[in-house]
Amino acid sequence: MIPRMLIALFKNMRPKQWAKNVLLFAGLVFDRQLTQLGPLKQTVLGFVFFCLLSSSVYLLNDILDVEADRRHPRKKHRPLASGALPVWLAASAAGVFMLVALVGGFWLSPVFGMICVVYLALNFAYSSWFKHIAIIDVIVLAMFYVLRVGAGVALIDVVRFSPWLYVFTTFFALFLGIGKRRAEIKAKGSARTRKVLAGYTENFLDQLLLIVLSLAILTYSLYTFSAPNLPENHSMMLTIPFVLYGFFRYLYLVQVKDSGEAPEDILFADRPLQIDLVLWALTILLIFYIS
Repeated sequence: MIPRMLIALFKNMRPKQWAKNVLLFAGLVFDRQLTQLGPLKQTVLGFVFFCLLSSSVYLLNDILDVEADRRHPRKKHRPLASGALPVWLAASAAGVFMLVALVGGFWLSPVFGMICVVYLALNFAYSSWFKHIAIIDVIVLAMFYVLRVGAGVALIDVVRFSPWLYVFTTFFALFLGIGKRRAEIKAKGSARTRKVLAGYTENFLDQLLLIVLSLAILTYSLYTFSAPNLPENHSMMLTIPFVLYGFFRYLYLVQVKDSGEAPEDILFADRPLQIDLVLWALTILLIFYIS
């Protein structure tokens, strides 16, 4: 019985969502400190604490949304909604994870700790108010991604990290959030559990997708040749085709295949997108650390 509950708890911590926390490594990689043991150790510990923090939020949100999740065609299978995970265990674990993450976060860096507090406060505000307000909801979702990048930067002493990457992350996250809302509109039964969908139409979301897609590609391209401390031969521009394909592939999955309701599922399931991400990452490592 206990092992089953622990398995259910781990599942409800949504380990797939931890992929978002890889953004904490952006400061380390793009500031060319990946090969330095001290900054690497700091970032790995920060990643662990942020995973605990984000999992505590997921647990608390699922506790608050358990009744709505039971009416959702996909979310009804979550451990809390299905009854596999007791509410008391989820609440206890959330409290412990949150305490460990915050104490550990301030121990690593006061700025990192404050970003963790802001992340928590914004999550609570989102769950209570912002997720019900059209447009504001996807903007707040994008802020969660930017906070992750900022948290990673706060863990190390950066000297080459470009503000362009914050701007790109914002539009990239908006692209994912808008695609998520579009997929939820297309999915049967989602409208009953997410009130904000009444404020959107499929055509409106498609227009927003094209706007943020264009801005994301533009800002990334500008970063590759205008950010300081990049290779003087502009070799970072070689990564632009991988970014283009990644966005186009995701747009294809959202608009043609009606996917995108759970972006993390696409990341772990779509092989062409996985290959593209690997090639993009390897090209960056080659340019920054080997060439």
